Amino acid sequence: MKLIIEFADTEFVPLTQENVQELLVAADQFNVEGMIQVICHSLDEHLTPDNCISIWRLTDAYPEMNHKAFLYTMNHFEEMALTSEEFLLLSVQELVEIIENDQLNVKHEKAVFGAILRWINCAIEERREYISLLLSNVRLAATSMECITENVSNNELVRASKECRPILNRALLELHRDISSDSILHTPAYCSGSPTNIIEAYNIRTDRWINVPNKDENAPRPYHGAVFLDGSVYCVGGFDSDEQFSSVHRFDLGTHTWQEVTQMHSSRCYVSTTVMDGCIYAMGGYDGHDPLRSAERYQPRINQWTVIAPMHERRSDASCTTINGKVYICGGYNRHGCLSTAECYDPETNQWTLIAPMSNMRSGLGVIVFTDCVFAVGGFNGTSYLDTAEAYYPQTNTWHAVPSMLNSRSNFGIAVIDDRLFVAGGFDGSTTTCEVECFDAETCEWSDVRSMEKSRSALSCCGMYGLPNLAEYSAPRRTLPLPDVEED
Repeated sequence: MKLIIEFADTEFVPLTQENVQELLVAADQFNVEGMIQVICHSLDEHLTPDNCISIWRLTDAYPEMNHKAFLYTMNHFEEMALTSEEFLLLSVQELVEIIENDQLNVKHEKAVFGAILRWINCAIEERREYISLLLSNVRLAATSMECITENVSNNELVRASKECRPILNRALLELHRDISSDSILHTPAYCSGSPTNIIEAYNIRTDRWINVPNKDENAPRPYHGAVFLDGSVYCVGGFDSDEQFSSVHRFDLGTHTWQEVTQMHSSRCYVSTTVMDGCIYAMGGYDGHDPLRSAERYQPRINQWTVIAPMHERRSDASCTTINGKVYICGGYNRHGCLSTAECYDPETNQWTLIAPMSNMRSGLGVIVFTDCVFAVGGFNGTSYLDTAEAYYPQTNTWHAVPSMLNSRSNFGIAVIDDRLFVAGGFDGSTTTCEVECFDAETCEWSDVRSMEKSRSALSCCGMYGLPNLAEYSAPRRTLPLPDVEED
C-alpha cells in the first residue's frame, strides 16, 4: 500500500522480481491504472525465454500484456523449451495451448517433439499418458518421412502408446500440409506477360503458396520496390507502361487494405528500397528520362519523405540492403550500361562511399544480407542472364564467390527466412518464370522449392515476422481429433 501511495505522488514504482506480482495484483485491486501500465511496460521490456511463461501467467487479467508475453513465447519457443525451468512447470493444457497455436515459430517441427519429450521426462510417470495428446499437435506432416520413421516412431513413449499409431499413419499420408509463423510475401508484378495486382504468401514449413486477399483498386505497378515495416508492406514507385510513379501505398497486413501515404519527391521505377532504423530508403531508379542518382528517406511516424545525399553513380534496376547501420546498394544500369560498382550510405554523416566493385556487372540483381554478408545474386550483365552469386564482407571490403543458383534470372524477388535465402520468379532470358529456389547456410547449397502459381517478373518479396494474424498468410494445419484430457 505504501508503494501505491508513493506512486500517486511520484509516478514511480521500484520493481523487483520479488515484488512485481504483488504490486500488479494490488494496483489492479485498487484500480491504479497508471501503475498497471508502468508495471506492464516494465514486464514487456524485460521479457526473456526464462521468464516469458511466468509473465504470461501473471498477466492473465491484462489482455494486451498477456498477448505480448504469449507472442514472445511463440517466437522464442525453441530457446525457451530448451533452457527454461518454467517450461517444465507448464500444465498439459498450457503446453497444448502453446504448441497447437498457428503462430508457433520454430525452424523444424522436430524441435516441438523434442520439447514435448523434455516436458514429459521431467515427471515421466505422471505425464507419459499425454504423449498422444501432445503428439497430435506436432506438425509431423511438415517434417520428412525420415524424421517420422527414425526419430518419432522409434521413440519408446510413442511406441508404447497405441493412440499414437494413427497419428503417425495420418502424418505420413499428409506430408507437407502444415503451418508456419514466418512467411514470404510477394507483391504485384508482371504475371505471364501482363501486370497483376495479385499477392501471394509462401509458407516455408508447408512449401506452399496461397493467394492473399487485398482490396487494391489501383493499377498494377511492376518494377516497384517493396519493404515490410511495422506490420505493413510499403509498395514504392513503379510504373504502369505509361508513367513512372512517385506514389507510395501501404498494405495493412491486418486488414488486407491499401492506403496511400505521402508520395516521394521523384518518380521512380526500377527503384531500390530497404528499411533501416524504422525508416524506408528509396534510391535511384528511372524517372522516364534518366537513371537517377538521387535518394530519399521516409519516416512513417511523420509521414514525410526527406531528400538525402545523392549517390556517386546513377543507378536504375539496382538492389540494396542494410547492415551495421549502413545502406549498401549494388549494380544497376546507368546511361552507358550495366554496373559492377557498389556504394554504402552512412546516415550519421549523410555521405555515400564507394566500396569494392563486384566481380560481375549486374542489373536486375537481388541484394540482401545473409550470414553477416551482403549477397549479390543473379541479374543481367549486358549480354547474359546470370545464375552466379557473390558475397561482400564489410570488414575486409572484399567480394567472394558463392555457389551459383540452379537457374539464371533477373528482376526476381529475394528474401531471407530461417537461415535460408529465397529467390522467386524473374526473367530467365527467354520468359518469365514461376520457379523458386533457396540457399541453405548450413549446406551451402541451392535447392528447388515449390513454384509459384503463376510466372512472374519485376516482383518484390518481403519476409514477414511476428504478425498477430500471421496465420492468415499460411495454409492452415489440420488438427488430429483427440478427446479432451483433464489434468490430474
